[in-house]
Amino acid sequence: MSFSSSVKNEIAEQYSQARHCAVAEMAAIVGFCGKFVIDANGKHKLVIVSENDNIYRKCFTLLKKTFNILSLVVSEDNFTTHRELIIEDANEAKSLLQALKFIKDDGTIRRFSDPVSSLIIKNGCCKRAYLRGAFLCAGSISDPNKGYHLEMVCDVKEQADKIIELLADFDLEAKCVVRKLKFVVYMKEGAAIVDFLNICEAHISLMELENLRIVREMRNSINRRVNCEAANITKTVNAATKQIEEIEYLRDYYGLDNLPPNLHEMALVRLEHPDASLAELGEYLDPPVGKSGVNHRLRRLSEIAEQV
Repeated sequence: MSFSSSVKNEIAEQYSQARHCAVAEMAAIVGFCGKFVIDANGKHKLVIVSENDNIYRKCFTLLKKTFNILSLVVSEDNFTTHRELIIEDANEAKSLLQALKFIKDDGTIRRFSDPVSSLIIKNGCCKRAYLRGAFLCAGSISDPNKGYHLEMVCDVKEQADKIIELLADFDLEAKCVVRKLKFVVYMKEGAAIVDFLNICEAHISLMELENLRIVREMRNSINRRVNCEAANITKTVNAATKQIEEIEYLRDYYGLDNLPPNLHEMALVRLEHPDASLAELGEYLDPPVGKSGVNHRLRRLSEIAEQV
């Protein structure tokens, strides 16, 4: 099972105790997966269409316990993976849409993909429930072992903007990109995705992601440290090699005895200790000299070598 499926399984098991939160979550499900149709007999039906069994199980529970809707029928298409949950009773369907604020003041039904009514998500707990339902219907998370990426696919820009606004209410920054005529809201920060899982009350998945993040960040930190130390060693070795070559050149073509006493001592110490660091070279001098003093003397030797 993928990590995304695991998260959705956990979210599907979360049920709000308050009716207003259940209404908000159902509004998200209808907004992303619902459609209002007229069958061959002229009867109006509300249909929930999805490939995710979790959505059907959640809808059954919400519709029966929260809205007391009993005219539920599941229809399967043998040629596709889609299934349909149908509310066959027109009065029950209309009553549900009124509760979810999908019916306008003039009695007409607005587009399900329009932004959710502000009356449905006026409380913070309702916003959490709505985001939970939206992710269950239209969301996905990449494998944390490969990278951090969470997204929710919306049909219209207004719907995507509303999701971004709701995430911002929880101090989460999301962006939107157009992909195949769809508007994709996404986040790529591991910490932000962890916070989103907390909002959706997917605590088991949250802990799993956090553990993976800790291991991954520790591994990256160790790799950075090793790379840094390797680079420093390479830099030190290259600098020491160049210094020794310059001192040997001075010895052969200028004479170390012609150097000032402090530079003469520095040249001999460097030749005797080719692998020593600047700090170690300073300890070998009499009297001892700090790193900056050693670096200054070696730079003077280099300048003299260039002049020669």
